[in-house]
Amino acid sequence: MNMNNEQQIDELLTKLIQEKDKVIGYPVAKDFDYSRLYEFLKHPINNVGDPYEDNTYKVQTHEMEREVVDFFAKLFRADPTDFWGYVTNGGSESNLYGLYLARESHPKAMVYFSESTHYSVKKNIHLLNLPSITIRAQENGELDYEDLENTLQLNRDKPAIILTTFGTTMTEAKDDVSKVKKILKKLAIQNHYIHCDAALAGSYGPFIEPRIPFDFQDGADSISISGHKFIGSPFPSGVIIAKRSLRDRIARGISYIGSLDTTITGSRNGHSPLFLWYAIKKMGVKGLEARYRHSLETAEYCKEELQKIGINAWTNKGAITVVLPKVSDAIKKKWQLATDDITHVICMPNVNKSQIDEFIKDLVKENKPEAIPNLNELELQD
Repeated sequence: MNMNNEQQIDELLTKLIQEKDKVIGYPVAKDFDYSRLYEFLKHPINNVGDPYEDNTYKVQTHEMEREVVDFFAKLFRADPTDFWGYVTNGGSESNLYGLYLARESHPKAMVYFSESTHYSVKKNIHLLNLPSITIRAQENGELDYEDLENTLQLNRDKPAIILTTFGTTMTEAKDDVSKVKKILKKLAIQNHYIHCDAALAGSYGPFIEPRIPFDFQDGADSISISGHKFIGSPFPSGVIIAKRSLRDRIARGISYIGSLDTTITGSRNGHSPLFLWYAIKKMGVKGLEARYRHSLETAEYCKEELQKIGINAWTNKGAITVVLPKVSDAIKKKWQLATDDITHVICMPNVNKSQIDEFIKDLVKENKPEAIPNLNELELQD
């Protein structure tokens, strides 16, 4: 490798270090240390095949992958005798798998999802060639249950696949799975499947008070989460948890690898399960809850500080995402803020009050009406 290549690597590293502390608009935790595992990057770890089945390729981390799935299955109150899952490359693949299981269980079903659903869902529905109907969202981003019921009423003759979201992209709204289940029961739609996209908030969902129903005991048939969001990882990852009885319907034996073909991809990154395993072993359930409490406190602080300078900031119940009016392009670019008609700050565990203070100062300094509503009515001290 020549000097130019070395310089390019050094410049990239410097840039990443400079930029990482200015990410408060995307759900990416950065407070991790996986140095204990660096030696494993020297090995071609491939988790090909079903993690719960033996196969002929032994440079893999299936044992750790099973422990990761078991951990989240228990956290999400899955039936101990009827659960299965694997570590995916992210929430989008996890959602794809949930919808794939749903389609194979109910080939003639209609899919229902809210307008606040993550953009990957529409892509997945298109890939699976599924008919679908978009349901209105409430003002806070949560599913409009009345619109869902009315729409289902018009299609009672068809099986229903309903995709709920536990932590929407912009406002971190959380759909109540138990309400969806009650609607299905009321309309006597017995052939149905509920997939919960919990990529953002699933890892801390069990700790939210008051509790918001989203897991298997509440009525979900499969749940997806992201590994790199709240937990944190140097590369994207996710987990899909489903019912083993449903997985069995699609399993096919592959002689080449001596295992069952039950996952979306063939070769699978075997490092992600190892890193997730390491993280949950270090944190445990109590550690995950502590991370959530810290993020919740930071989010409350952010909301209050924004309100002090006249910005109409708000949060959904139990959310670590603070919603505010759309900010300027300069602020958006500096703080890497996701912006739609609104802007949000996501208080991941690594986000601290000093970062929030600096962000607030930038808003005040900018002194623009669109960034600081009612600025002329405020007496601000720099």
